[in-house]
Amino acid sequence: MSESERRMIEILRILNKQNKPTGSKLIADELKEKGFNLGERAVRYHMQILDEKGYTERMGYSGRCITDLGREKLEKGLIYDQVDFIYSKFEELIYLTDFNYMNKKGNVVVNSSTIYNEESYNILKDIFASGLSVSPYVNINEVKSTGNMELKTICGTTIDGILLNEGIASQPVYGGIVQIEDNHPISFNELISYKKTSVTPLDAFIAPKMTSVLDVINEGSGHIPANFRLIPSVAKEKTMQILSKLKKLGIGGILAISDDGENILGLPVDKGMMGIAIIGGITPFCAIQELGYDIDIKIGEQLENFDKLKPITHNINYNLKGISKNKESNIQFILSKSWNLIQQVDLDIEKQNGNIIANISYVNKDDLDEAMKVMEESYEKNMKYLNPHYQIISHPEDDKKVGIATVCSLSIDGLLIKNGIKSTPKYGGLLELTEPPLFIDLISYTGSTIDPHKIFIAKDMTAITTEMGPKRVLASIKEIPYVSRDYSVYFLDKLSTLGFPIYKIGKPRELTYNAKAENYNFGVVTGSGLNTIAAIKEKGINIEVKADTKLLPFENMDRL
Repeated sequence: MSESERRMIEILRILNKQNKPTGSKLIADELKEKGFNLGERAVRYHMQILDEKGYTERMGYSGRCITDLGREKLEKGLIYDQVDFIYSKFEELIYLTDFNYMNKKGNVVVNSSTIYNEESYNILKDIFASGLSVSPYVNINEVKSTGNMELKTICGTTIDGILLNEGIASQPVYGGIVQIEDNHPISFNELISYKKTSVTPLDAFIAPKMTSVLDVINEGSGHIPANFRLIPSVAKEKTMQILSKLKKLGIGGILAISDDGENILGLPVDKGMMGIAIIGGITPFCAIQELGYDIDIKIGEQLENFDKLKPITHNINYNLKGISKNKESNIQFILSKSWNLIQQVDLDIEKQNGNIIANISYVNKDDLDEAMKVMEESYEKNMKYLNPHYQIISHPEDDKKVGIATVCSLSIDGLLIKNGIKSTPKYGGLLELTEPPLFIDLISYTGSTIDPHKIFIAKDMTAITTEMGPKRVLASIKEIPYVSRDYSVYFLDKLSTLGFPIYKIGKPRELTYNAKAENYNFGVVTGSGLNTIAAIKEKGINIEVKADTKLLPFENMDRL
């Protein structure tokens, strides 16, 4: 992407943030703060181009506004930059938080959610009354024409901002899911790094069956969203004093605090640092989703003056207790867990025998014929993008279920390495099949404990069986040293003839479907083995996605 295109993306970001007609002077000033030395005249030139493309619209002498097409471009146009932008967005919100807990004045970071009936609101009040939130303070806007309620609730990022205002550097590290047992936080089960994703970490886990907030309230055990940050341990005493004062005001949600260099909730903490885990601000709304009610949740997107927030309830019964003991650090990210499997891939592509990595997904036996029909039809319509190899295997415990084994894309890394080519899985993503195809979301394999493709399936983000609009498939980008490109092209072409979906082989310093490889490397985009499984789920067939991963002999697999 050229420097000019990068400038235009930044202009769109500024207009999107302003949400009102904005002139070239303000845009030039904002660009300067972001490191772009562009005068008003140059800004006007870029704006004319954006107007012509339909990304912006002139609003008389007041300036310009971003259009819906511009917002779409902003979301999809620079996905590799979005991976860094998510963290930068939270840093900006932290800096702009100016809430003074002494006089209760100033701005706090809020999540915005929309509910669609009175029953959801009553349930929310009960959730807040259980203490499973950052704060009971909310802003409620009832849309009289529809009966919908828009609620703004305090985000845990507010606490990071308050600490920064007091001279304490709080560094958000992960968002994830914490396991609760008998009202005690036990461990993070899943994590995504704030610096390794185009998807806000907690947003990635807002999906059916990923949380069980209601179980925590009713039974004392379950899974809730939470985030984790680090602060210098020398600031612990001051931090504890601030957190104590905030709790008295009704801002808290602290799950656990570590000592200097002490592991906490399964996470390692470096010497000289301390870790703090805080309940996700969207936790109450996850309970609404668990009950099957419609809800729209947006995470940490704006600031709100604290004066506009009022307690949704005054009667709070905090059921959660402290951690009984710190669990040993045992969190493994998906790539760390996969290297041993990658190392054992030994398929001989000439003889077509040997082991590959297989994803195992389970379906009811009664649904198998229908599931196979979906797989076959999906492959016939999308041969370039889907891997045709599969195997039906027994369920280890349940006679009423069977497993559908599909070829994991990490098998390609194993095959490349086996043949002397260093290949590193970099991102799992969602690829929109426009012309040219573009990644619209990416999650790093080194920054997630869960397969990114499993997240996209859980959130119903694929569109493989659709007949309307562009299709969206699961894809991975791998990084390979450019010195081995010629042999890689030859080898990947042979793999492609076997049915392994190789979408694109990039060049050094080239954006590959809008994803970026490091310098002196090139990117290879391959299809996920879970695409046929995603197609099954799209058709409403109940399937347990990627319940297991193991080595299987390639010669035992069938072909669609």
